[in-house]
Formats: sequence, structure tokens, C-alpha cells
Amino acid sequence: MATIEVDSVSKRMGSNAIFDGVNAEFEAGEITAVTGPNGSGKSVLFRLICGFLAPDSGAIRIAEEFLPQGSTFPQSFGILIDGPGYLPYQSGRRNLEQLAAIRGEIDVEQIDGAMRAVGLEPQLRRRVGAYSLGMKQKLGLAQAMMEDQQVLLLDEPFNGLDKSSVALLHSLLRRKRDEGRTIVFTSHIHADVDELADRIYDIDAGSMNRIR
Repeated sequence: MATIEVDSVSKRMGSNAIFDGVNAEFEAGEITAVTGPNGSGKSVLFRLICGFLAPDSGAIRIAEEFLPQGSTFPQSFGILIDGPGYLPYQSGRRNLEQLAAIRGEIDVEQIDGAMRAVGLEPQLRRRVGAYSLGMKQKLGLAQAMMEDQQVLLLDEPFNGLDKSSVALLHSLLRRKRDEGRTIVFTSHIHADVDELADRIYDIDAGSMNRIR
């Protein structure tokens, strides 16, 4: 089966019908883009996949290797949704060290490698509260990837990045795709979608249609 299968999912938020019986599949070894107007439900889709929200009807199916028995939250998922919050008075590296300590699966060298992979210098002592928008975005990307996650769900990952940083992220995501990972990102930037995506879904007015 696909890594992630969205099967006839409907979801309302208050009086708004976000999804009305939508279907989609996200496969290993592919980069999938999800597009749509602001407020169309792209972030809601990611929350449904992660188990943070439940569908009103239909089902989200996750491949068994990512969903331990008895768990409602998938494992080995790297997630960037709505800009993660960090302790503003600590450095980026220190923030990631504290987050990594929750699972205890990686060491400082792996954290440093994840930071360098997205263009952040681990030894930078600047506190996160003084980071630029682009630096905060890179820190969120490093967090999403630092534990060698097999599935990446990245909500607007190119926001705030300059041209060279976008090119670096393109290269990194292609490399992870070629390693067999499942990558899903949302974007309103057509150039990024056209250049990166093997598969594209568009969300609009409660529907979700594959356009590539």
C-alpha cells in the first residue's frame, strides 16, 4: 500500500466543509506537492494525517511500519506545520538538543549535521529570538529532518528563504526522495511545485484533485 492513503475523507471546521469525500495517496520515493488557496485546508490535511485531528468520515491509512500497534500517532514522521515555537532566549542548537532529548535517539553530531544541511551554523550563539524569518524556517526544517525521519510533511517550507537557501532545500529534498523517503509539501510558489513535485494535488472548495 501507499505510505499514506486518504480514503473518502470529510472534515468540517465549524460551519465550513474543509473536505468532502477526498482521496489521495502519498508514496515512498516521491515528492508530492499540495496546492490550494489560503484557507483551503492544506494544514488541516497534515493535521489529519498526523492524528492531531480526526476525520468526520472516511479514513487516513498509514503503512504499518510507521504506526506501532496501539498508537494513534505515526512514527518516523518529520513535521513542519505553522512555524514551530522555540525558547527565544536559547540558541538554535540548544533548542534542538532539548527536543532531541525527548526521544533520545540522536546525538549532537546528528543535530549539527541537520543544521548544516539546511544552511544553519550549529556554533552560532545567537538566541532564537534574534533569528530572522529565514533562520527560524531553517531551524524548523532541521528539526523536521534531524532524526532521519522517513516521512516528511512540510507546510510552506520555502517561506522566508532566499534564492540560495531555496536551491539548497530543493537539492536536499531530491536527495531524500532518492533515498526512498515519502515527502509531502504545501506551497503557493508555482516554481517550487513545478520543479520539485512528482505528484501534485490541488485543494479547492472541499475537493482534492490530482493534477499531476
